[in-house]
Amino acid sequence: MDILDINEFNYYLPPELIAQEPLPQRDKSRLMVLDRLLSRWEHKYFSDLVNYLTPGDVLVFNETKVIPARLYGRKVNGGARVEVLLLQEKQDGLRWEALVRPARRIKVGNLLTFGEGLLTGKVVEETTAGGRGI
Repeated sequence: MDILDINEFNYYLPPELIAQEPLPQRDKSRLMVLDRLLSRWEHKYFSDLVNYLTPGDVLVFNETKVIPARLYGRKVNGGARVEVLLLQEKQDGLRWEALVRPARRIKVGNLLTFGEGLLTGKVVEETTAGGRGI
């Protein structure tokens, strides 16, 4: 089984292209359709989706919400810059599952500091490629 490197999903997206709120008519949202047999794509509207469904197809709805939880800080020892994206709060309310960069430099036991020392965190586990429990 191949291990998926989360860094392969990093790309630049200009802030002005990120929707801040849904369109008034949601069926007018843009939809990119990929034809895998012909290796081409088309730009359509969400209302066109029904033209691509066949009996037996399954639709999966993603109702997750994005939280604004990107932190920039430094390792306490050495001062290397770190970026932490908080993904999910753990049950105890004191720990977070997070993606960290540069992941190869952030090890279990490292102390991280944010906001001129107003917030600190300790890496307590390695979870996935690039993931840590803080």
